[in-house]
Amino acid sequence: MMSYDVGKAVRFNVWRRLAALALIIAAVGLPINHLFGYALLVIAVVIIFTGDVTPSAKRWLGAAGLVALAVAGQVLVGPPRIEEGHNLFRPGGPNKALERGLPPDVYRFMAAEYATQYPKSESVGGFPDRAFAFSADGIFGHPLYSRRVTQIDFADPVWLRLGFINEAQYNWAGEGDLQRRSRDRRFWMGWHRWQLLMPWFVMYQMPKDFAGGELCWRGTLLWEGEAQHFTPLQQSGGACRTIKPEDAGRRIFGVAIKPNSLAMTLKPPLKVRMQQLAESALMLAGVLAALGLLARWRPRKMILPLALIAASLLVIAIDDASLIGGWRPFDGGDDGLIYEGWGRRIAQYLLQGDIMLALRGEESVFFYGGPGLRYFCALERFIFGDTHLGYLSLILLFPIVCFAVFRRFLPVRWALAMIVFFMVIPVGALFGSSFFHYAAWTARGFADPAAAVLFMCGLLPIVGASFAGPLNRFAPAFGGALLLALAVFIRPNLAPMVGVLLGGAGLAVLYQRQWPRLIGMCLGFIPILGMALHNWVFGGVFVLLSSNVNLPQVYLMSPATWLIAAWELLRLDFAGQYISLAALQLEKWLSGPSQSPLLIPLHAVGVIILVRVASRRSFDPWLRLVAGATLAQHLVNICLLIAPRYFYLAWLLTALVNVAWLEAEGVSLLRQWLPRWWDRVANHPLSARLASGLTKLQKLLDANGADPGEARA
Repeated sequence: MMSYDVGKAVRFNVWRRLAALALIIAAVGLPINHLFGYALLVIAVVIIFTGDVTPSAKRWLGAAGLVALAVAGQVLVGPPRIEEGHNLFRPGGPNKALERGLPPDVYRFMAAEYATQYPKSESVGGFPDRAFAFSADGIFGHPLYSRRVTQIDFADPVWLRLGFINEAQYNWAGEGDLQRRSRDRRFWMGWHRWQLLMPWFVMYQMPKDFAGGELCWRGTLLWEGEAQHFTPLQQSGGACRTIKPEDAGRRIFGVAIKPNSLAMTLKPPLKVRMQQLAESALMLAGVLAALGLLARWRPRKMILPLALIAASLLVIAIDDASLIGGWRPFDGGDDGLIYEGWGRRIAQYLLQGDIMLALRGEESVFFYGGPGLRYFCALERFIFGDTHLGYLSLILLFPIVCFAVFRRFLPVRWALAMIVFFMVIPVGALFGSSFFHYAAWTARGFADPAAAVLFMCGLLPIVGASFAGPLNRFAPAFGGALLLALAVFIRPNLAPMVGVLLGGAGLAVLYQRQWPRLIGMCLGFIPILGMALHNWVFGGVFVLLSSNVNLPQVYLMSPATWLIAAWELLRLDFAGQYISLAALQLEKWLSGPSQSPLLIPLHAVGVIILVRVASRRSFDPWLRLVAGATLAQHLVNICLLIAPRYFYLAWLLTALVNVAWLEAEGVSLLRQWLPRWWDRVANHPLSARLASGLTKLQKLLDANGADPGEARA
């Protein structure tokens, strides 16, 4: 740890922190597709962004030198790489890629098994276009086939991370006997939630360094011998075979035409095991060297973010642990499969140097769901390989930034209580929203959670991180507006809320003549025009955001339709067509995240409180702006298709505004109107335990410096 005086600690500098993070990534190496490296990265991010980063040039040079030595050491002493190829097995197709690219013995054997297992698969589309599939794990490794690995150990293909299973051409939705996956719905099966039903194979080519090791397997292997002849080795109960020197360079195929039939484990010789340990040790040494020289650690400030990350991982693991380093098969016809499939194609276009095809993003005019998520998926493939660790990083950030937003408008104990309820007590399933909502849709690969995270991250610099309001600085305003633009790019249905928020902030900036903030907000939001530019360049039409908003299935209730429904109500025509449509739309909207009509009164009161906060000058003007933006989102949402995930963010902000109203006015009203009930709740043992726990957490936070909510706590 660093020893310089706290009083001389450098102030927050985002570029310095990002540079330190870049050194950490260099020490771990790209792609970050293994849990050990990812855990180092997460811990390093918490240390860097909760502590201070030195401006000392000597320390920076020392850290860069040590990281370079660690990286060079990993290259020199790291274990040899095993060439791996894998792919879906389905014979036929326009170019007969498998028949032409696989050894004849191997192809004939797997084709015979396929014909037995899938006799009715002719009606299903999608064939491999190459012998071995593209793998994002191999982007930087220049593999001969799909990727290069240092070990073999799998019993479940979800954790083998076969990227091709989410290619866009395999968008099967249950036709014939060729299926994508099955789901185990028992809540304790989060780690093995999915079973891959697609037929596939994997091939390994061992280097000479693995001679003397042992390969164990269950299922069927095709082991190459003399003259490229392959011998089937079938073991239902498991078997092992020593790797001989003459096996170097020969190919070993694992056949998984039948689901859940293949498992393989490689026990390398001692020298290779030592090299694997040395590589991990050098990686750890590089990360610790960078953190030790550059960052001043603040362990007490790390407690809350680490606790929130741990709670997030627990919720995710219960629902679907494959998000934490695995690769689940997305549902056929689902948004997740489309975004991921298109993202993989964009990544391949970039690798081929075709920038225009990559920018086109598989659509000349944006239509499908969230236009921006496909590009995020492509970027994720370059940084995290064939894992969803990039999206996981966003969702792990979500509770941390939510707490920061809660703390902006609430006393610290209230903010702590709200984040506890958001994370571990699913009250939000009834009113607001809960973290498990976002985790579940993240695991399915939908765009809504990513947009929610970006919106909350952008909201904070626009309204300011403390009760004093935003600073008159260019960088926070630029960053906040840019994040809000990205949120709309990910999910265009957030445009009304973002428009009202930035419009109100812009008027405040003009009134206060804060020109650096104004310039920052304008420049930061300009990239939103990229959506219209894309549609014009590639489609030749002017569409501002996405063209699907005009679909009758999406745009259910236009303002004109609402006016007709209101006229029917004024005429007391309760049997009118439009008043029935309006009533159904209102019922779905006010049912909230749970979609339970029993909760309509609760949500109606929540909306009334939104109106009160937005219209009363006694409240924080920035809270009033948030309330107004949330109301705008609600008003627009009731014109569109009602789906709970579209409303999660709006109801979360509704809950925030309602809690702020409760703290400012509601508690005194409840004490006045319902004194006995209030005393019973306040004196309940659970209330006392919650208050005690919040007090301890507050002391931890207060021990680390000034608290924005201190004046009101």
